[in-house]
Amino acid sequence: MKYLKFKQVLVLMGLGMQISIVFAQAQSDASLELTVTGTQESGQSILTPSKVLSGSELQDKLGSSLGSTLANELGVSATGFGAGASRPVIRGLEGARVQILENGLSVSDVSSISADHAVASPLQNSRQIEILRGASALAYGSGSSGGLVNVINDRIATTLPDELTGVVNTSYESANQGKTAAMVLDGSSGPIALHVDTAISNSNDYRIPGYAEQGGPNANWQISPGVTQNVPYSGKLPFSFNDQNNLGLGASYIDSSGYTGVSVERLNHNYGIPSYAGGFIQQSQNRYDLQHQTRDPLDGFSALNFSISNSNYIHNEFNNNGVPQTNWKNDATELRAALSHLQWLGWKGNFGVQSSTAKLTATDIASGASAIVPQTTTNSNALFWVEEGQFGAFKNSLGVRYNHLTQGPNQSSTFAGVGQEGFVGGTYTPPSLINRQFNLFSYSAGSLWTFSPGYGTGLSYTLSQRAPNAPELYAYGPHDATATFIVGNPNLQKEISHNFEYSIQKTAGEIQGKVNVYANKFTNYIYGYYTGAYSSSNDNYPVVTSQQANATIKGLEGELTHHWRQSGIGTRLFGDVSQGAFDSGGNLPLQPAPRVGVEAAYEKNQWRTNATFIHAYTQNRLASFEIGPTPSYNLLNAGISYTERINQVNWTTYLRLTNLLNQEIRYATTPETVRLYAPQMGRSAMIGLKGAF
Repeated sequence: MKYLKFKQVLVLMGLGMQISIVFAQAQSDASLELTVTGTQESGQSILTPSKVLSGSELQDKLGSSLGSTLANELGVSATGFGAGASRPVIRGLEGARVQILENGLSVSDVSSISADHAVASPLQNSRQIEILRGASALAYGSGSSGGLVNVINDRIATTLPDELTGVVNTSYESANQGKTAAMVLDGSSGPIALHVDTAISNSNDYRIPGYAEQGGPNANWQISPGVTQNVPYSGKLPFSFNDQNNLGLGASYIDSSGYTGVSVERLNHNYGIPSYAGGFIQQSQNRYDLQHQTRDPLDGFSALNFSISNSNYIHNEFNNNGVPQTNWKNDATELRAALSHLQWLGWKGNFGVQSSTAKLTATDIASGASAIVPQTTTNSNALFWVEEGQFGAFKNSLGVRYNHLTQGPNQSSTFAGVGQEGFVGGTYTPPSLINRQFNLFSYSAGSLWTFSPGYGTGLSYTLSQRAPNAPELYAYGPHDATATFIVGNPNLQKEISHNFEYSIQKTAGEIQGKVNVYANKFTNYIYGYYTGAYSSSNDNYPVVTSQQANATIKGLEGELTHHWRQSGIGTRLFGDVSQGAFDSGGNLPLQPAPRVGVEAAYEKNQWRTNATFIHAYTQNRLASFEIGPTPSYNLLNAGISYTERINQVNWTTYLRLTNLLNQEIRYATTPETVRLYAPQMGRSAMIGLKGAF
């Protein structure tokens, strides 16, 4: 019985592919092909499966956070710490295993450390969002066994605009009285391209269906031993507000030989943490970027690209009474240089270097001592080489990356509350603050065989190595957002991922489809082990230590489309399932529930409509310490827009309807402090007006 849902999705995808092949054989070779803006697969290759959201597709799915924007993509789910903090979960992996980039360089925030920390990359004025896996991911980071997400905002222009262009967008949402306004302007003066973008959004606590607490009020959940937590709220969910504003400026010098550009960004973000205790975070970041490209720098080479960024990140955490508790800072600098070559013996690609340094600090405001992690400096230096070549019916990809990384904690750091923990069931002390260094070697190889025009099948393998981060090594102290007392392990070894993937796809004709089957086997998988002890001085928070074990995640994902993203009516059938378990027995925590869905769209002349229905199954494959199961849900979203050109401006009015069935939606990928007490937003309507010129 435990494999029933997996088999249901497998049968559904198998039938879908059989239908697509039968229909395709009956199609005329003269079918009309249209180029549209929307979701694409980069190069139609499993070797560089870069999912791209842009244009109207991005506009339809744009949420208040990166996680909510990508939550319904194939193989992607999200954490759900309210409206402000939500990060993508890719194939059952999250946190440090899913790196977030902005214009190809790290966002340099602290969102990978904990799910209550928001991603410091504003989305309202982004042009596209990419999901990278396999060989292409090795060019940007090591240890991203789930993948990388790259947010592109075009602050540094690479081509001169012919005239002044811009976009203005404003909207209002009913369930949270959310008001958003955004603007982008691009122009030029001689060889100088100029850019400005800004956005502001303010939303109140959102409405929820039923009660905040899973199972109704007074369900008597005990996340901490012997401590019952009840949240008898209905209607508005406390601490689910989300306020954000940002300003970005950019300038580029562009000529026939390339470009050089700079940009600056200021982000302010205040949002609530709707855990059973409640609280909020005030976040800000200053970011500075420089990019340069020289075209045709040497014989045999097409481009030399260089980029560097510097980020000053800070956030303060407050309890439900507005008292500041913890101050987090991360000062980071990253540079990257890559040389792209023309075709050599059938291969085309690039190689380069990447270097970064970051200083992370978490301070207990009351005492001035370290909170959870000591001040730690992380230095990383890497070499990478990525190639792709077409040889007859085979499209091959190779990638390799070497990374030397060091973790250097401030050995004079002291932790707040040492000696006052009141441990019951065990004795724990702060971890040794020893310097660590890691040599990480990752590589990827694969091949896609186009065995018939429009049909392909392929196999790829990626080995990825990840160094433990600062909290995994050195953490010590209570973490309110997850209601745990965390103890790091300075002796952790590097984590190794072996990812195998098989794919079959149809990429031509009105009916297209694909199925991906994968297995991700981990050596030294780093996880939080619940010891059974607790800290009586911290609301009986369970003691969680960093440990390692071998683990495996297996998964299946697929979709079948008909006339998708073309004029007229298009439909899409999709589904995904992943199962993570320790090799010695027991399930991995925070694994997404299996899903199936159907999507329909109609595009003709100035009208565009769409509707999406997703059924998520009950998640009862839980880790031994998780409370559940997570209930199933049905999500129904819809939208309609109309575009009219008036003078020189294309005006679009749109209506987006979300959670039309007013379902109680709780993500299995969210820690229990929020999942059990904070469902996602209920039924809501957003009305907006967008102008482009």
